[in-house]
Amino acid sequence: MMKLNPLTIKKIRRFKSIKRGYYSFIIFAVMIFVSIFAEMLINNRAVIVHYEGKFYLPTYTQMIPGATFGLSYRYETNYRQLAEMFRAEDKGNWVLMPMVPYNAYENDLRKDEFPPFPPSTKEKHYIGTDAVGRDIVARLVYGFRIAIFFSLLLLLVNYAIGVSIGSAMGFWGGKFDLIFQRIIEIWSNVPFLYVIIIISSIMVPNFIMLILIMAFFGWIGITWTMRTVTYKEREREYVLAARALGASNLRIIFKHIIPNTIAIIVTFAPFAVSGGIVALTSLDYLGFGLPPPTPSWGELLQQGWNNLDAWWISGSVVVAMIVTLITVTFTGEAVREAFDPKLHTTYE
Repeated sequence: MMKLNPLTIKKIRRFKSIKRGYYSFIIFAVMIFVSIFAEMLINNRAVIVHYEGKFYLPTYTQMIPGATFGLSYRYETNYRQLAEMFRAEDKGNWVLMPMVPYNAYENDLRKDEFPPFPPSTKEKHYIGTDAVGRDIVARLVYGFRIAIFFSLLLLLVNYAIGVSIGSAMGFWGGKFDLIFQRIIEIWSNVPFLYVIIIISSIMVPNFIMLILIMAFFGWIGITWTMRTVTYKEREREYVLAARALGASNLRIIFKHIIPNTIAIIVTFAPFAVSGGIVALTSLDYLGFGLPPPTPSWGELLQQGWNNLDAWWISGSVVVAMIVTLITVTFTGEAVREAFDPKLHTTYE
């Protein structure tokens, strides 16, 4: 069984003692967990179908044609209609649908009515639909899943580049440091938004391409921080001792200096995640982010701006962003305080 370092245990206890940060972390973790398994709660596929004594699990399996359940077509089953048919027949067959029986791409259109439709418990559009009839709850949850994994992957790429380069600049210094300083100064003056516009005009950026573009400019911030911290750490006794024992420079950087600066790295991580969510939402709002019909908070905000009378569109996104950013910010504050050896701040 893995044993934690006593200092690590002390930091975890300190983190738990900051109640608003600790509860914010729990809320944020639950949000991520729900988004990962969103298909079980928000989907137009049934969770379980019981038909003639057999059980079917359509959610995470391949497409099941309607003919399997005695229907007259061979394309994918409409499980909402199937549930109504089973209830009308009353032969012991039944369908268990998710809480929200719509996916993020499905258009729920009605005769002689035009979307967006307001919130309705009868139709199970609990926060209404967008301008093309897609369920807002589904777009919010699946959009959050895309945004959070986008932010986490962007964080890993930025940290992998920035921590490595920053540590090398601080450790070796001299001409190596000066050359990279000039490179970073030039790189930081490149207009990021213009680059996105130019690339979007040539091709439609996908998920990975957008991460690479943003990582191309996003590694600079952590690089300066790691450079400064490494300058201080390289003169510590443990580094001198490692040199005396014959450790290589790369071993000293990656096995000694970076682990001893983990507090700085962890402290910046929650704020970098919130920054990634805001950046993706902003790009999607401007039309330079992920291509439609990808679920996106920024695209919902754009729809809300174009349909001001449909208050539920923009209102739901604003509330979701406020909750997300508050929980991430409070978690970041608690992490920073837990890893701060001075313990000089008091949170009520």
